[in-house]
Amino acid sequence: MKPTISIIVAIFNRKDELFELLNSLVIQTDKDFEIIIVDDGSLVDLRPTIGNFESFLNIRYFRKDNSGPGLSRNFGARRAENEWLVFVDSDVIVEENYVENIKKDIISIPCDAFGGADKAHKGFNLMQKAISYSMTSVFTTGGIRGSKKAVSKFQPRSFNMGVKKEVFEKVGGFSEMRIGEDPDLSMTLWENGYTTAFFDDIAVYHKRRVDFGKFSKQVYQFGCARPILNQRHPNYVKISFAFPTLFLLGYIIGFLEYFTMGKGVILAFYGLYTFMVLFHAMFVTKNISIAGMAVISTYIQMFSYGYGFLKSWVLLNVFRMKPEEAFPKHFHKG
Repeated sequence: MKPTISIIVAIFNRKDELFELLNSLVIQTDKDFEIIIVDDGSLVDLRPTIGNFESFLNIRYFRKDNSGPGLSRNFGARRAENEWLVFVDSDVIVEENYVENIKKDIISIPCDAFGGADKAHKGFNLMQKAISYSMTSVFTTGGIRGSKKAVSKFQPRSFNMGVKKEVFEKVGGFSEMRIGEDPDLSMTLWENGYTTAFFDDIAVYHKRRVDFGKFSKQVYQFGCARPILNQRHPNYVKISFAFPTLFLLGYIIGFLEYFTMGKGVILAFYGLYTFMVLFHAMFVTKNISIAGMAVISTYIQMFSYGYGFLKSWVLLNVFRMKPEEAFPKHFHKG
């Protein structure tokens, strides 16, 4: 008997992205699934967009007050009717065999939760492809998003994540965190003895941010969240989490070395790193323009994430602030 799945989409505005996502779900080779749209207090009316697909998809729409993605996904999960919950972000596109492959993998790879990679669609603009590269490259902390070979224990992320409904309910679903709620759930699953798996044939096309400024703010928030997660789940702390901060501090020290001592030993390392990223991005994307922007997005990712991590670590560990006090916008009460 095939597994049954409910696809849950928490959304705030993003009407055009929702249309693209639903359009990719219409053409699924396996059409036996339900879709639950949770409108997290959008400022635009999403119902006309959803109405275009109601004749073709088993789709249900709910609107609620804004609470952030985690609690909105919990809201949708409580209304799901099937045994597996599949969470996708509203700004992704799935391939036509996405549902078929999920069901096949659930049967062949025993687990309590699973996730898949994200990649750049051929229709994405150059900047989106560059940002996608930096978030999935082995030269950044994003390597874990691109391949199961990059990690020994996979953390499903909510842009492309499945969980058994009964397991999801037992651990309480997503926590009150607004940023980092998906790795928080993954580690909570591990702490309760549940298993996770990487499915390598269910990758989604993730559009992400469309300019460097928004991308910088996003990864800065990710960096701030990591020390909070380290505090909540001390058994899963890794030294690699601090790598972007060391990268940032090393860059600053390199400039001080150059201007005070006239030496560029440290900066030479960053020059080598830059060329490695450039040539690897050219090899992966086959486009020199994307590769050039990928270098910029990689440095933005490392610096913004590194600064966020450093700030959060100092506030939590030096000034002994509670996470809710240091970053109130990272949490939702209610």
